[in-house]
Amino acid sequence: MRIADPHIRSVTSPAADVLGPRLANGDRKRPKEPSGPGTAVITKTKPQTKRPNLYRVLLLNDDYTPMEFVVHVLERFFNKDRETATRIMLHVHHHGIGECGVFTYEVAETKVTQVMDFARKHQHPLQCVMEKK
Repeated sequence: MRIADPHIRSVTSPAADVLGPRLANGDRKRPKEPSGPGTAVITKTKPQTKRPNLYRVLLLNDDYTPMEFVVHVLERFFNKDRETATRIMLHVHHHGIGECGVFTYEVAETKVTQVMDFARKHQHPLQCVMEKK
């Protein structure tokens, strides 16, 4: 009759198969992670959000649109106060071009369309354009 010593395991014992082989220092190797059906690795990734491109909305000078009309456009469509609108209008008058604001593409496109429609409705040749910043 054999007496089993609990501290000695046979290499072929079922326990050795489950626990895996021992390393030189006596520690056991980690068993491989199961990769069959029913196992999943869940990782939470934080999406990287990209800032949208910005566009400058610009007014172009012409010799026919009244200065007061340009000030009115800046107040109405770009929410500028009278002093700021006058300063921008004078910049457009002296330099030929002036920046009304910086917006995302959709907002800039809408502002340009609104200004152009408003100017045409009042029979002024005022030009408003947008450019990528």
